[in-house]
Amino acid sequence: MTGQTENAFDYAGGFGICFHPSEAMVNGANVTGFMKKHGIGTYESLLEKAANDPDWFYPAVFEELSIPWMKRYDRVLDVSGGPELPLWFKGGLTNLYLYGLQKQIDQGNGGRTALIWEGEDGAVIRKTFREIKRETDRLAAGLKALGIRKGDAVGIFVPQIPEIPAILFACAKIGAIAVPCFSGFGTDAVAARLTDAEAKCLFTVDGFRRRGKVIPLAQKSAEVARLVPSLENIVVIANLRRQEGGAGTKGEGNWLDYEAVLSLSQEDVPVEPMDATEPYMILYTSGTTGKPKGTLHTHFSFPLKNAIDMYFCFDLKKEDRMFWLTDLGWMMGPWLVFGTAVNGAAMVIYEGSPDYPDENRLWELVEKHRITIFGVAPTVIRSLMRQEAAPADAYDLSSLRILGSTGEPWNPKPWFWYFEKVGGKRCPVINYSGGTEISGGIVGCVPILPQKPCSFHGPVPGMAAAVVDQQGNPVWDSIGDLVVTKPFLGMTYSFWKDHQRYLEAYWSRWTGLWHHGDFAKIDRDGFWYILGRSDDTMNVAGKRLGPADLESVAVMHPLIKESACIGVPDEVKGEAPVLFAVPGGTLPDPDAVKEEIRTLIAEKLGKAFLPKEVHFVPQLPRTQSGKIARRLVRAAYLGQEPGDVSTLQNPESLTSIRGPGTK
Repeated sequence: MTGQTENAFDYAGGFGICFHPSEAMVNGANVTGFMKKHGIGTYESLLEKAANDPDWFYPAVFEELSIPWMKRYDRVLDVSGGPELPLWFKGGLTNLYLYGLQKQIDQGNGGRTALIWEGEDGAVIRKTFREIKRETDRLAAGLKALGIRKGDAVGIFVPQIPEIPAILFACAKIGAIAVPCFSGFGTDAVAARLTDAEAKCLFTVDGFRRRGKVIPLAQKSAEVARLVPSLENIVVIANLRRQEGGAGTKGEGNWLDYEAVLSLSQEDVPVEPMDATEPYMILYTSGTTGKPKGTLHTHFSFPLKNAIDMYFCFDLKKEDRMFWLTDLGWMMGPWLVFGTAVNGAAMVIYEGSPDYPDENRLWELVEKHRITIFGVAPTVIRSLMRQEAAPADAYDLSSLRILGSTGEPWNPKPWFWYFEKVGGKRCPVINYSGGTEISGGIVGCVPILPQKPCSFHGPVPGMAAAVVDQQGNPVWDSIGDLVVTKPFLGMTYSFWKDHQRYLEAYWSRWTGLWHHGDFAKIDRDGFWYILGRSDDTMNVAGKRLGPADLESVAVMHPLIKESACIGVPDEVKGEAPVLFAVPGGTLPDPDAVKEEIRTLIAEKLGKAFLPKEVHFVPQLPRTQSGKIARRLVRAAYLGQEPGDVSTLQNPESLTSIRGPGTK
């Protein structure tokens, strides 16, 4: 298994303790207070009790977070349908709107800051919980007036704008299904997701700025609308028009201005009671083959998991200002909105590039808005650590108390840079790993324990996880597969309209174990490490992408017969795609065809997913069953030992695949 990622396994357990929390940090932490309240002596005891006694753990946490119910549940967990489909809080009725927004008003927190937004041009908008509730109520009434009802899907194709909380909570209030899409996707990628969800309405913006250039998203949304037959209305937010010099654009058809939708109805629509199996959100994530997987989440799952993880792992308190560099289309976008709202803290979102106008932009945000909890993917740190001066020396980062990271494994060098030059060695790095289908973390850290670089303290409270060998037996100080051993709050309620694929993806390898697809290790001191994906899914700058996404676009070129895409180590992005294409005949100008393929991928999927390299080969290695052996393509490209090739129809195909690691 060596060579699965650039990080390999050489650093796992190879460093000693580099951080010890202060006494004040330990005594003031949420997790410490929770343990004292319930007479629990150690963090290990908390993890064991939380995983083994959900009937105690969740009522205790809900009391701590003041979670209201429209109708209290009869039972915390029902697994009569098997571990694959656990039923949480059976008999209960609730709504995210109530416990994520209305609760703050009822508790007297309406005047507290809930949102701080900054645009790339430096414009700032602040909103209180009361202001977001008012906007949410008007928008919910407007959506009802447009004919959106409980169970209808609503697409959200926007950058990080200040209207996001109102859109998400308005969908929740009326029982609609939110379908966030990454703002950098191409038209086909968005259309495929909205068609699958049968979206009736789409939120978009007239455009936005990236690195000073205007991205006309409304024009792309018009192309999407022509490909999605179920769409009835497109709601356009004047994002550019609110910024000086902006000019809004919109497409043809039933396009509505966001402000007009807010004024469609003066009626205060009631909150829709939702039970544990009714959907709230579909978040699409790519697999190794086939169409994107629609992970299905409810009012009882994703937001509650977000809030719990933030409370314990990130020590989130009402006075905190939490920032995460993300997009609404990735899990951490909704995660930031829901988790901060339920905990009554302020979210800080930035609509722009992290290195524009220069590489200090994020540190300026911290100083300006007094951010206390700051989160990024490791790839961002890799791209910013080229600067000579330590950000903590050049900027006032004294407000920071927690550093966060997720999305991909760390390398030691950028981890130390983040810890030392951003956090000044005084802020713990809360490493956090899970996924879209998890609603948050499987493993994470807490601020009350010593840390090793790049490591995790273990499962997040409420999760039962292990590292197992190929037979499914737990292993320590040895590389294995990360699994979850018990049903957990936040797990996707199957895949949207594809239950069999859900079972095959997570439950088919070992009976009763959720197979997450990550290689992991627990060292002899008990620290956990994630070592990379055990399947073919690429992780480009913290964004997962299935090879089929790029391969499907490549073969759209009339001169390309078939293709295979692999992820290879990249110093900045962590992993970058490399595409191998089989021409249908002689290419008149190979370099021109390569550029045409890259142009197609940029148009259909977005520039973020452009391949690092495109290579033409006469054939691709295939197994006896006809599947492309991407693992062997990757090994050949990197010059690694291919291992067993006995299942290949055409082992000679590997000789034409050459890369930088080839001897």
